Amino acid sequence: MKVLSLFDGISCGRLALERSGIQVDEYVAYEIDESAIKISKKNWPDIQHKGDVTKADFTEYQHFDLLIGGSPCQSLSIIQAHKRQNLKGKSKLFFEFVRAMEEMKPKYFLFENVASMNEESKQTISELLGCQPILINANCFLPQDRPRLFWTNIPVEVDKLQECSAKLRDIMQKDVPEKYFYNYTLEGVDMAKKVCAHVVCKNLEMHRRVYNPEHKVGCLTAVCGGGQHRKILDGGRARKMTVLEYERCQGLTDGYTAGVSDSQSYKAIGNGWPVPVIAHVFTGLKDKQ
Repeated sequence: MKVLSLFDGISCGRLALERSGIQVDEYVAYEIDESAIKISKKNWPDIQHKGDVTKADFTEYQHFDLLIGGSPCQSLSIIQAHKRQNLKGKSKLFFEFVRAMEEMKPKYFLFENVASMNEESKQTISELLGCQPILINANCFLPQDRPRLFWTNIPVEVDKLQECSAKLRDIMQKDVPEKYFYNYTLEGVDMAKKVCAHVVCKNLEMHRRVYNPEHKVGCLTAVCGGGQHRKILDGGRARKMTVLEYERCQGLTDGYTAGVSDSQSYKAIGNGWPVPVIAHVFTGLKDKQ
């Protein structure tokens, strides 16, 4: 199968294809983030990297089978609700996916974005892609709550999906270095709750949740600063999750993002796809190769 991936990031789509047993004959990626490209090349040396999607001539790929992509979600996400620009701002890159659809006319396509977008944006995307989205939460496969919308013409089984039993404790790293721990006071510790405590620190006022390892973590975000890292209770102390734990929460191979700084790994993983979810979607292609 020949695949064109837009906004490719760290090539989670390529890993998902491998996991679902789909043979990849050619994989072309458009991405501009240097750290993401470095991670992708380390794991998949055969990928052809083409750079800026806005400069692409998609008629070159009319013989390709599959078009995939999840354009930037910043102006669609509820996190930016107070200044949300919807399909403007960075999220206007969605229209490059539409242009690719029109110019290359792929047999199959998959477009992903946040479930928290407003109804107007959802309807616009649906009209331009010619289908209604399906909702899949990564918690059906992983210890992470990450609901996302998927527009695709690949047949996908969703009716039987339900939250899996995986918990944060299942992916926690052992013997975590002291540098990951916070020396702040915890308040409201209640191990019956998913968010079992809060870090008492003015600098973390807006991002101070500490997750119970007996539950799942909230959606991983593309953080670069320390304040927004997901935090977990470990031995009665709060600490930020490690890169390895982030990788596992997205279903990546251990060490997948090694070779760049930790901050760039966190960012790349948060921007990536939860691999088992995408692999589940791609299983609908197995009899169509």
